Amino acid sequence: MKPVAKSDFPVTDVRRFLEPGPIVLVSSAWQGETNIMTMGWHMVMGFEPSLVGCYIWSEHHSQALIRKSKACVINVPTVDLADIVVDIGNCSGRDVDKFERFGLTPQPGTMVSAPLIAECWASFECRLADASLIKKYNLFVFEVVKGHAAKAKRAPRTLHYRGDGEFMIAGETTRRWRRRFRPDML
Repeated sequence: MKPVAKSDFPVTDVRRFLEPGPIVLVSSAWQGETNIMTMGWHMVMGFEPSLVGCYIWSEHHSQALIRKSKACVINVPTVDLADIVVDIGNCSGRDVDKFERFGLTPQPGTMVSAPLIAECWASFECRLADASLIKKYNLFVFEVVKGHAAKAKRAPRTLHYRGDGEFMIAGETTRRWRRRFRPDML
């Protein structure tokens, strides 16, 4: 193995390497109003209970709906929805019904009032588990209370954001190192 030559890199751009996972569509609802936001900043924080941390900027319309309802659905789109995913992120739910504008199908949740997005590969119903970091960091900690996922033999092709308008499509899935993996070390 050879050392890799490195040069200075701006700390403001670390997200280009550290983005945690696929872009998701977060759906929310409060008093008859629904919304969808595009999100790239989320992270798994625990397994039992299943916790997910999500950065939701205070200026996003969804933040108010989620703060009031204390619930949302994290929907995982595949790359075939990429144009819609980007366009959803480029408009505000204050001005438009995103389900209607983008032809997406809301499905009722079983554990939360926020709708699932029928066209997404997976949908995770979430309840707010910890609000202590919202005011200071806009960080919501959700507990996933119900999961829904498509059945398939292959992993879905998901879209990942790298910053500065650059995207990446999920690549090859492998079990090559499975024998070496120790889940007890997570």
